Amino acid sequence: MKKLLILFVGGCFGINAAMAQTAKTATPVWPTVTKEMRPWTRWWWMGNAVDDKNTARLLETYNKAGFGGVEVTPIYGAIGYESRYLQFLSPQWMSALEFTVGKAKTLGMGVDMNTGTGWPFGGPQIKSENAAAKLIVQNYKVAAGQALAEKIYVKDAKQKSAPLQAVTAYGEHGEVINITDKVTSGGTLNWKPEKGNWDIYVAFSGKTLQQVKRAAPGGEGNVMDHLSKDAVNIYLKRFDDAFKGKPPGVGSYFNDSYEVYGASWSPVLFDEFQKLRGYDLRLHLRELVSSDNTEAVARVKSDYRETMSQMLLDNFTLNWTAWAHKNHSLTRNQSHGSPGNLLDLYGAVDIPECETFGSSKFDIPGLRRDSADVRNVDPDPIMLKFAPSAAHVTGKPYATSETFTWLAEHFKGSLSQTKPELEQVFLSGVTHVYFHGTTYSPDDIAFPGWLFYASTNFVPDNSWWGHLNGLNTYIARCQSVLQAGKPDNEIIMYWPIYDAWSATKGLEMDMAIHGINDWLRPTAFYKTANALQKSGYSLDFISDKAIAGSSVVNGEISTAANAETRKVLIVPACKYIPLATLQNIIQLAKNGATVIFQKLPEDVPGLNDLANRQQGLKGILAALSFTDAGNGVKKSVTGKGLILLADDVQKALEYRNITGEALVNTGLKFIRREIAGGKYYYIVNHTAKTIDTDLPLNIQAHTVMLMDPQSGSYGVPASSNVNGKTKVRVQLQSGEALIIKATNNIAPQSAKWKYIEKTEAPIVVGKEWVLHFTKGGPELPADQTLTALTSWTNSPDAKTQSFSGSGEYSTTFEIPATKASEYILNLGKVCESAHVYINGEDAGIFWSIPFSARVGQYLKPGKNTIKIEVDNLMANRIRYMDQNGLQWRKYHEINFVNIDYKPFDASKWNVMSSGLLGPVTLTPVD
Repeated sequence: MKKLLILFVGGCFGINAAMAQTAKTATPVWPTVTKEMRPWTRWWWMGNAVDDKNTARLLETYNKAGFGGVEVTPIYGAIGYESRYLQFLSPQWMSALEFTVGKAKTLGMGVDMNTGTGWPFGGPQIKSENAAAKLIVQNYKVAAGQALAEKIYVKDAKQKSAPLQAVTAYGEHGEVINITDKVTSGGTLNWKPEKGNWDIYVAFSGKTLQQVKRAAPGGEGNVMDHLSKDAVNIYLKRFDDAFKGKPPGVGSYFNDSYEVYGASWSPVLFDEFQKLRGYDLRLHLRELVSSDNTEAVARVKSDYRETMSQMLLDNFTLNWTAWAHKNHSLTRNQSHGSPGNLLDLYGAVDIPECETFGSSKFDIPGLRRDSADVRNVDPDPIMLKFAPSAAHVTGKPYATSETFTWLAEHFKGSLSQTKPELEQVFLSGVTHVYFHGTTYSPDDIAFPGWLFYASTNFVPDNSWWGHLNGLNTYIARCQSVLQAGKPDNEIIMYWPIYDAWSATKGLEMDMAIHGINDWLRPTAFYKTANALQKSGYSLDFISDKAIAGSSVVNGEISTAANAETRKVLIVPACKYIPLATLQNIIQLAKNGATVIFQKLPEDVPGLNDLANRQQGLKGILAALSFTDAGNGVKKSVTGKGLILLADDVQKALEYRNITGEALVNTGLKFIRREIAGGKYYYIVNHTAKTIDTDLPLNIQAHTVMLMDPQSGSYGVPASSNVNGKTKVRVQLQSGEALIIKATNNIAPQSAKWKYIEKTEAPIVVGKEWVLHFTKGGPELPADQTLTALTSWTNSPDAKTQSFSGSGEYSTTFEIPATKASEYILNLGKVCESAHVYINGEDAGIFWSIPFSARVGQYLKPGKNTIKIEVDNLMANRIRYMDQNGLQWRKYHEINFVNIDYKPFDASKWNVMSSGLLGPVTLTPVD
């Protein structure tokens, strides 16, 4: 026998009860799965063309596939079906929603609802005065003794009704005068300077003119002014009128990413600015619109952006959330893209939600990643952490994710591609995923049904729908663990947003996913957070507001009543920090906390009362008396606590005996959850190598359990306690995940985890295969007898090149009379997923890399049978339809586009490999 080259955790993508069976009287190891632990999906109601019969049918279909709920998002409709449309929030639409909620409840499912149609929020109730606004500034010049000859009015013909907000005169010797009251209703400026040359800046409150994108019938109209409480209240009143005092019973109301383009203003902003910042912005119009790299411009823009952030928080986010609570529901919000502090905006709602957009680069061998078929916007793990951080800091139980947005080109996304993307989301702290997404399609709509223009298509017409339960079951197992207990992160890191807000370029600053190369990646905050994670530390991000609400409990930092405590607060290198924030940080140290500064801040942001605030900051920093602690670390004992100063913050952490998890040295990634008496470790292998090693954990545990989320099996592993740490032996192939439960509780009765130590030569399965096509289209190809496994598109039967669906491969094989203790079935290359039956028994769904599982329990000495149902992608059938001019897409507002947002055309695609390519092998193991 020889050492195993490819190792297994066990039953990777099939059901493997043989690995570890629990005694009948034992307590189940896996948490009981609830609807919140299953994945949910965004459910696009195309044109609101819904009816009770189809709604019931579809919900039952989704339930069988393993979904725990849906999020209703009305959207544009298909052309030719206008007679079926329901007007958004009409009595008929409300009746459809109420039926949906009721039917879902009978199935044990939940229903969320977008508080609008398409995106962003807006509609017919939003008239021009409450629509999204932008600042328009025009410049004039006046010389001494002269009057302005021109009339003051907006020069843009589309903005003729924009009201005048301010007129400010700047003299050549530094004079600044507000002369707004000198302008007549006809636009004449009744003002002449006595001496010198003057620049006149005139501000108008214009409109972005943005309409709701992808609106459903009844949802068309202006996008609202999110900074105005009056506009938000008018927007929400339409829902109250439709509800008629009877909330529909949805779990949470959803708001998509903030995409209010160019919304740099609100008519009330001057007054709000004066109240919040303490000075008149009208006297600083020139700095506000300037891009000069000066201190004055930086300070005014920082104050302006902070004001927008506070207005968005108070007038929209908190206001909308209070409305949802009044209607007995929660709020779920994607704050990214907002011109505000993302952590505060995420933290103000009940369920913060991040978003994956594009396709990541993983080293997993065999993972499909054709550069022409993926959107090369690599989801950034640090960006993903903002929403979970806000949930953790505020003690919220859920952080969600819009998952798989543009994972791959339409019809080319496989189930195997979803797994590492999903795992990256889990590693960021997300505990509940929503798919993007599923389109409502009535039963009389031919293949491929109605489809949304931008998504991975999780629809029943997808050729791999029958295997989707494999993915969904994996998600449910993972989320059952990730929703247990509390997050277990030892570090909280301050996000110095004022450094970003002080940028002199541009006006409003949208903290968007697609702009992180400007506002996130160049910063010391980003680089330090990345370095800490790579060194095995677990961390979350905290805002100035959350620091102000924090306290110290037993020497650790508590951010909220239900939140975990943290061992240390890290302040990365930054130029600006508010005086109040610095005071709060110092007070935390005085109360017993440990604070690490990468570098002492240089200044306070903003303009008002600047000298006094700067003096206050200098006084606080001067009072810190640092001594050399060695190894590049300086320390200052402050009250009951300690302030450390180190350019390399990891050296300061080591000084406090805070170490990262050494398991990352293997290349594995992890996230921890704290549970009663111990911890869960969720671990994934995104490297290209197989890992067989003893992992050291930062915990000393009495009891250890290994849990395989792919198969559901579990067992007691080989483990030991050395120097206060527990070591656990794990075997992980590339692409696999594993859960370690380490506690000081009494273990349930369970068999030992079975490791693979040796293997014999693989047995090639099947000298001859029968391929029988069972479902799909456009036509079922004829049965084939194969002496070698290859793509079914290589068949002489031309029907196979256009076929998308399922094909069953059947054969027989021999097992020696002296059976090995276990056998590993490896399907080789699969295009794209498979369901395996051995001797008539269900051996599981093989839906992702490495397409392998332990199957010894299904085998018998002598002759055995195997049937492998393989589903390919939709791509070949769509290619055929486009080549033959078959109409399958025709939608209002936006037609179907490809991954580059260009007109979709599959007619020139190459035929994609399909079926079981093998080789299929059984490896005897010891």
